[in-house]
Amino acid sequence: MFLIQQFNEEFAGKWNWVNQPKAFDRMTTELVAAVQAGGEVPDIFELSNSQDIISFYQNGTVQDLTEWAQAQSWWDDLDPNGVEGCKGPDGKLYCIPVSERPQLVYVWKDRYPDGYPTTPEEFLAHAEELKEEGAYAITFFGSTDYEGEGLTRFIWTTLSSFGGSLDDGQGNMVLDTPENVAAIEFIRTIVENEYVPEIAFAGGFQEEEAFKDASAGSFPTGLFGYRYVNPLTAPDGTAYDKGSPEDMLDAIAAGDVYLSPFLAAAGNEPGCGIDVAGFAIPVGAKNVDAAYDYINWIMTPEQNAVWVQGPGGGFPVLGATQSHELFQTPFYEAAAEAVNASACTPWYGSLERPNEAQKMVMSAIYTLIKEDPDADISEVLTQTQEEYNANN
Repeated sequence: MFLIQQFNEEFAGKWNWVNQPKAFDRMTTELVAAVQAGGEVPDIFELSNSQDIISFYQNGTVQDLTEWAQAQSWWDDLDPNGVEGCKGPDGKLYCIPVSERPQLVYVWKDRYPDGYPTTPEEFLAHAEELKEEGAYAITFFGSTDYEGEGLTRFIWTTLSSFGGSLDDGQGNMVLDTPENVAAIEFIRTIVENEYVPEIAFAGGFQEEEAFKDASAGSFPTGLFGYRYVNPLTAPDGTAYDKGSPEDMLDAIAAGDVYLSPFLAAAGNEPGCGIDVAGFAIPVGAKNVDAAYDYINWIMTPEQNAVWVQGPGGGFPVLGATQSHELFQTPFYEAAAEAVNASACTPWYGSLERPNEAQKMVMSAIYTLIKEDPDADISEVLTQTQEEYNANN
C-alpha cells in the first residue's frame, strides 16, 4: 500500500498498517474466494480496475460504502464521472474513487490546426481533406485482440458519443438501438472511405504506430496512453525520440500535440469510457475504522496528489487535488479541459458479465465494420444481445 510508512507514523499508537502484496492478476479472484470461505481478508483493498466491482458485486465481496462516503467532507468535491466508476449495477457505491483514467483523444495539431471536429459531419469533411493530403484522420484499437479490449476504447467512446449504450439498466444487453446503429454506420463510413489505416485492425497495439509517425492525425485512447506511445515524429518532422513517456509530454508542451474530447452527434455530449483506481472494504474486514481512517487520510490534499501521481496512475477525482501544483503542467491542464468537456461512463452499465459482454460486442462490431460491412446492423446486434441475454 502506497504511503504506508507515512500513514503508520501519523497514526502511531492507533493503527499499524501491514501491506499484503499480491499478484495483480489474482487479487480479485483471491479476495472473492477468501470472503466466500469466511477466511481472513484485508481491511482495505486497492482497486485498479472498475470492472472488478462487478465481480465483487455478484459475489457479495465488498461493503456498500454509499452512506459512509456521502457523510464525508470530501464527498461533494468528487468528480461524478469517477463516482460512476465505483458503482455496482444496483447504483450503490462499492469503492472510493481516488484517480480516474478516462478515454480522450490525442491530436496532432498540424493535422487539426483549428481544433478537433465536434460533430460527425465536421469530422468526415476534414477526414476527406486529410485523405487528399495523404494522411489518415484517425487510428484506433480496432481489432478483437485481448478478449475484445477495443470495445472499452474507441468503440465505446463512439457509441456513447452518439447517445448509445449496451444495457437497459436492469442487467439485460440492449444493442439494437437507433443510437448504436448510427454510431456503427459512422465507424463503417470512416473505415470504408479509408480514413483509418489498416494497421488499426492488426492487433498487438500496432494501431499506435500510425500516431507515432503522424500518418494518422488523431488517436482516441486512455489518458495515460502517453506512457506507451513513443517515440514520436510530428507532421513537420520534429522528432520526440527519448523513447520514454517524456516524448508525448514534450510534444504536448511544445504545442505539437493536444488533447481533446471526442466528437458528438446532435443532442449528445462527447462520450468516453472511464476506469478508476481507489479503495474497497471487503466483507469481513476486522478493522473497518482503520480503513475509514486510511481513506480519509488519502483524501487530504497533499496525500491525495502524491497517491494519484504514483499508484493511482490517472487524473484526480477530488476537485481540490486538480489545483495542486503537481497537476499544473501542460499535460494535466489539457487533460482537465478534455475530461471536463466529456461525459465519461463505464461501458458495461448494469451488465453483470462484463468479460463475456466485452468479447461478444466487440466481435459483433468488428464483423459489421470490417469482415462484413454489408451485413444488416440491426440483425447482428439483435442476435448478439439475444445470445447474451439467454444466460441471464
